[in-house]
Amino acid sequence: MPPLILRNYRDTDATAVSQLFRKVYGDLYVQPHVYLPHMISQNHADKRWHSLVAVVGEEICGHATLFREPNASTAELALCVVHPDTRGQNIATRLGQHLLTHAQALGCQNVVIKQVTHHPYTQRMAINLGFHNTGLLPDYVPSPFDSPVPESIVLGCYAIDGYRRPLPRQNWPAGYRDFMQQLGRVFGTKKQTFRWHGAAVQLEKHANRYDMRLKKLRPGLLKQLRELPRQWLISLQLRLSRHFAWDLTRLNAIGFFFTGLAPMEGKGGGWLALFHRGFRSRQLTLPCPHMQHLHDQAQQELAAHLSESPPPQV
Repeated sequence: MPPLILRNYRDTDATAVSQLFRKVYGDLYVQPHVYLPHMISQNHADKRWHSLVAVVGEEICGHATLFREPNASTAELALCVVHPDTRGQNIATRLGQHLLTHAQALGCQNVVIKQVTHHPYTQRMAINLGFHNTGLLPDYVPSPFDSPVPESIVLGCYAIDGYRRPLPRQNWPAGYRDFMQQLGRVFGTKKQTFRWHGAAVQLEKHANRYDMRLKKLRPGLLKQLRELPRQWLISLQLRLSRHFAWDLTRLNAIGFFFTGLAPMEGKGGGWLALFHRGFRSRQLTLPCPHMQHLHDQAQQELAAHLSESPPPQV
């Protein structure tokens, strides 16, 4: 049997990469670009995708990519796929290791990864690569595994060459103190709140959810959040500040529940606190104890909130 070789993506690989995704995921993969070889080629030509492939003979049996906008300090390790016939050889992990080295060469400070929860394999791979789990994104995307239940995602962050992304120093609420202190030990802490880039309020729709980014939780805005349509699944990202305990209490009161942190995009570091409303009640078994605690806590708070909420008016 020919040896397994890892190499850089070539322009002539687009069709074979697309076929690999179809073979593994059918028509269900959440990134539509993989179904159009022209888009795969265009993303590489624009230097937004930086890919490696695993090859046996002439056949591509594995693929992984760094997503990176030009000059961005943070990249995403994504599009990890391995042919079923070549699993068990740590191909995805080996591709990931090479891409983390490449991220450093590109000048990145952090790499993030979105790990599926339908199975534990990508979560184990992320741990083996040195990622630290920072947040949970419940019901985040339609399932790529032919399940009627949306896929929840574990968000991980890898610090390139020991780069520090401090959290604002404060006394964390008791229910999340161990988790936040652990992240503080990994990424550091700092007294100041980091600068915000862009509009103070941002709202977009993606598939089955509404993504919102907020610079600050003001009383008038809090009232507007309470009045948003109840059927919306909302993924809210709020700049993490020294007022976290205040923000947590007020968002909990209107049905938004804390599910961890995400690194803030752009230069200068900083973190976004993740709050979600409208996700469904469900059980998950996660390898990471911190992520399991965030999931269980959010589910308990959801159940309590639903029991206290008045029934919708007919």
